[in-house]
Amino acid sequence: MTQTFERWFDALDDKDRTRVLAALMVLRAKGPQLPRPYADTVKGSRYNNMKELRIQSRGDPFRVFYAFDPQRVGILLCAGNKASDEKRFYDVMIQLADRELTRHLHKIKIKE
Repeated sequence: MTQTFERWFDALDDKDRTRVLAALMVLRAKGPQLPRPYADTVKGSRYNNMKELRIQSRGDPFRVFYAFDPQRVGILLCAGNKASDEKRFYDVMIQLADRELTRHLHKIKIKE
């Protein structure tokens, strides 16, 4: 998980955090094969393996952006509540998720 995701997660209240954790456990169990409506491919990312975990919590549509790296390790990139302007939400979040994934891929390449 990135620091960006961790900061978002830490700011959630207990009820929302519990909902997100439950969804993350399903993602962990199913991995890249997690189907709709739980997850979906992100359109507009420069990475074709970018996904979003779709979570409803008390009427709020949370989205957690994630990808699996070449070693098939799942990376939680960033997240947010898309309740406001959906187009703007995706424009901002996809750019952020792309940056976070690029940074992660660069780090693991350096370690090789």
